[in-house]
Amino acid sequence: MANLRRTNILGPCYILLPILLRLVVPSSSIGINYGTLGDNLPPPAQVANFIKTQTIIDRVKIFDANPDILRAFANTGIALTISTTNIIRVLMGNEIFHSGDKQLIVNLIPAMRTLHNALVLAGFRHIQVSTPQSLGIIGPFEPPSVARFKPGYQKVLRQMLQFLRESKSPFMVNPYPYFAYSPSQENYAAFKPNRGYYDRYTRITYTNMFDAMMDAIYSSMKALGFADVPIVVAETGWPSLGDAGEPAPTLANAISYNQNLLAHVMSGKGTPLMPNRRIETYIFALFQENSKPGPLAERNWGLFNPDFSPVYHIGLLHSDQSNPRAPRHGGRARPVIPRKPRGNVQWCVPKAGASDQALQANIDYVCSKGIDCRPIQAGGPCFDPDNIRSHASYVMNSFYRVNGAHPFNCDFADTGLITTINPSYGRCRYI
Repeated sequence: MANLRRTNILGPCYILLPILLRLVVPSSSIGINYGTLGDNLPPPAQVANFIKTQTIIDRVKIFDANPDILRAFANTGIALTISTTNIIRVLMGNEIFHSGDKQLIVNLIPAMRTLHNALVLAGFRHIQVSTPQSLGIIGPFEPPSVARFKPGYQKVLRQMLQFLRESKSPFMVNPYPYFAYSPSQENYAAFKPNRGYYDRYTRITYTNMFDAMMDAIYSSMKALGFADVPIVVAETGWPSLGDAGEPAPTLANAISYNQNLLAHVMSGKGTPLMPNRRIETYIFALFQENSKPGPLAERNWGLFNPDFSPVYHIGLLHSDQSNPRAPRHGGRARPVIPRKPRGNVQWCVPKAGASDQALQANIDYVCSKGIDCRPIQAGGPCFDPDNIRSHASYVMNSFYRVNGAHPFNCDFADTGLITTINPSYGRCRYI
């Protein structure tokens, strides 16, 4: 879509390669987009541990090959080698057709073929290669049954779909009802109760815009002879806050859309034209990212705050699954109050806005007080990721727990924060 959610084109000569990672747990077909455009985000190792231990998310999409993120997920059940086959897909850029860059568009499919061949030669036959598309490649998507790719894109899309069929890779799309919002269609776009949209050609009544968009994509592919190529939703979501006077980005709309989307996708019902199909779907986005430019809504797509507290609940946390107010089969959306953990176990971690200078001072202070700081030294279980925030997190918690776990032991000149989310990861176990 034409928005500021992320930078995806690096230049005329090469294309960014986002990577999708899959957790080693039973598949729910629900993933999350993990963006990093924020100056207050937690270390990747803590993020990976949170996703693995606290949520039902079983796959993650990142927007660049950040080595810290790759190492963090490798340490917590997401493997990156051929022996464990958990890198499932590499994406060539994002919405490149929408960029209007003719050189990139012309070179896109040859680049995809080159990458696929290189992966095969290296023995990574299981890794798929694809590229996400906005719905800008389709003409009017309603009625869904007669939607078609725009004439100017049909030739290149036919070539791309042929490659995807040959390589057993999916066609990836970014359907955003949010960007098609109008006040008169708010309920239809945001998965709220509505009268629906009637497709007179199929006599199907659509009760949500997401299904209509997905069936429009399917109809467009079918018209070119590629109905057999699977479809994956690379991005979709809804911001929870916008600038004054904006009717679309509200907490109520975000809860309704994402909660009912989650229930809909996990039900396996598919769409009217693709019944009984569990559609792999990645919600945008994991965190509120405070460094994004543009309007306020751009910084409010996240489901979680940087301290891992939910912006709102939609049923992704394990604790939600036993909460009677969590979503049930697409029921009406209601915010849920977080439960306290059993035993009231708490940990001390750095505040999101704490500076590296302040955190280094905390490390120096704690280690001078006889606290065992060997785990954050080279070769220690908490050395990686090798950065100040991660090291400070471990030693601040050690000081806090050794000294009785009193709130004042986590003050650290107002740079410490008490959390109920266990920050342990991999071999790094917080006491």
